[in-house]
Amino acid sequence: MPQDDILVRLRGVSKDYRSLRPLRIAELDVPPGRSLALLGFDQLMAEVFVDLITGAILPDTGEIIAFGQPTSSIGGPDAWLTTLDLFGLLTDRAVLVEQFTVEQNLALPLSITVEEMSADVRTRVAELADEIGLTNDLQRQAGVLPPGQRARIRLGRALALAPKVLIAEHPNASLSGEDAARFAEDIARIVARRGIASMIVTADQGFARAAASEVLILEPATGVLKPASGWRRWFS
Repeated sequence: MPQDDILVRLRGVSKDYRSLRPLRIAELDVPPGRSLALLGFDQLMAEVFVDLITGAILPDTGEIIAFGQPTSSIGGPDAWLTTLDLFGLLTDRAVLVEQFTVEQNLALPLSITVEEMSADVRTRVAELADEIGLTNDLQRQAGVLPPGQRARIRLGRALALAPKVLIAEHPNASLSGEDAARFAEDIARIVARRGIASMIVTADQGFARAAASEVLILEPATGVLKPASGWRRWFS
């Protein structure tokens, strides 16, 4: 596939992060619309992987190209933030403001004014809440919600700026089996409806198979990503 058609491309990437071995990714291409789940990444490795993809850190070897530009050539904080907006990051590292309502938390990517938000922002937040299944929770405080709803707030914030690639970092780690099943199905539905690419990093094969149409497993010693054998969609 021509490089111009690839949103994210990794070649020969390695990054030492003080673990038993460095993170290695031999090759990965993410074209528009590719729905991908990745297995074989522990929590710290997943954080390093996401930081590499988004250009927050640079690889020790190899090259990462995001939206046509090597991450090593992104110039300055403003340029990096512009690139970052093209990714939707679904991660527990995204801090929720506990005393804010769901509506206010969802508005944060759209406006710095969340106590008296504009009609346009309020409309966009309502549409987002409907998409992620939080319409009935808009006026509840984020801090009192159970893990399933809190995960959906993070999903909504990841989607708020209409990213080209959704990256999820162990999104089901704090969820019960039932909540995880519903969340996986909703991620798959939203990604398909929006026509965006996705990379779902998880340790749960069932979640991976429900959230994405393709599942790859990392061989940490070589960095090769291999198709998971016996693929079938779970929770269906």
